[in-house]
Amino acid sequence: MTPGNQSTSNGTSALRHPEFRYYIAASTIHNMALLVQEVVIAYELYKITRNPMALGLTGLAAAFPYIALSLFGGHIADRLSKRTIILWSVALVTMSTACLYVCVIAAESQRLSPETLVAVFYVVIFFIGVCRAFRAPAVSALRAFLVPPSLYENATKWSTSSWQVASVVGPTLSGFLYLAVGLSGTLLCVVALLAGSWYLFGRIGDKPVPSDPNETSVMRSVMEGVRFAYRTKIIFYSISLDMLSVLFGGVVAILPIYAEDILHVGAGGLGILRAASSAGAIVTVIALARFSIIKNPWRNLLIATSGFGVWILIFAVSPWMILSVLALFMSGAFDSISVVIRQTILQLMTPDAMRGRVMAVSGIFIASSNELGAFESGFAARLMGTVPSAVFGAMTTLVIVTLVFSKSKELLKVRPTAAVH
Repeated sequence: MTPGNQSTSNGTSALRHPEFRYYIAASTIHNMALLVQEVVIAYELYKITRNPMALGLTGLAAAFPYIALSLFGGHIADRLSKRTIILWSVALVTMSTACLYVCVIAAESQRLSPETLVAVFYVVIFFIGVCRAFRAPAVSALRAFLVPPSLYENATKWSTSSWQVASVVGPTLSGFLYLAVGLSGTLLCVVALLAGSWYLFGRIGDKPVPSDPNETSVMRSVMEGVRFAYRTKIIFYSISLDMLSVLFGGVVAILPIYAEDILHVGAGGLGILRAASSAGAIVTVIALARFSIIKNPWRNLLIATSGFGVWILIFAVSPWMILSVLALFMSGAFDSISVVIRQTILQLMTPDAMRGRVMAVSGIFIASSNELGAFESGFAARLMGTVPSAVFGAMTTLVIVTLVFSKSKELLKVRPTAAVH
């Protein structure tokens, strides 16, 4: 079944479903809370250690458990209640943040050494990565059960927009909270936000677990999800293209260098640069809410990824703040289009009984591109210089699009249809 007119005739069609509204609100608040916590922990870590490597280790501490456990988390999401998995995960993250709050209070009263507090930071980040490995596949898979297949594209647009809103509001809010109430007060606010997201997720009714006629061992079950993602070429190529474009074309990790040494705009300018791409994504997703972009999905995905690479190239060589902000805004706009297409393809073409495992495969690709992309950016900037490394990354993205296009021309004729449920 292809998305029908209902998905494009009204940009708020998916929001007419009450459980989807709870889902969007809960996801936005949850992601915003974690981003607030991520920013203030990173800031406090740097204040204590004055070591940039300490910041890099936070990414590895979060990524390692997620990548290691996500496929198993996808298997669990296909076998147990997705709602229960989400509620347990959010509850455990909330409790871990509450424990961190207690430790920060102890450190502020000098009952806990700074070195011990740093260790606690890493333990909490690692634990949140473990919880995310189970929550993320369940959350991604649950969305398909909240709206009919004709609204998958519209639901994906709202889900993408909610993430971008959180990615703008969260880091911005973290600064104000930190200045107003300090680290401990900010963490208490995070606990409250997480509790709110837990309540909203709880308003979603439990969904039946699709039966799998081929009950197998855990390892075989996990590999079934991997094989399905690989054999469904439009899924495999779309998540691979996303991973490689972000891996080489992403510039988030080196934005502080651009703000300080190239554009000379300081910390305030850095905040604007960080928010620009998310702002572009939000505006684009809202603008596209009434239109379908998956009638020619592979063509549109290639165009969107190419646009992302072109605007990153413009940012790389720009000596002016206004042009740099515009370039990042447009790169976020094109990236959001590719995200909507990829997620809609995943939702439409994955059977209900395999959603958790396939979403886990996609999640690993995304996590790898984000974390390894940050490492690649830093390493390349040190090796080649900041501007040459950004130019290299953008050009590599465009070369990758060309190579993928040459090997996937048959996908231009593919029109996604809903999988058999």
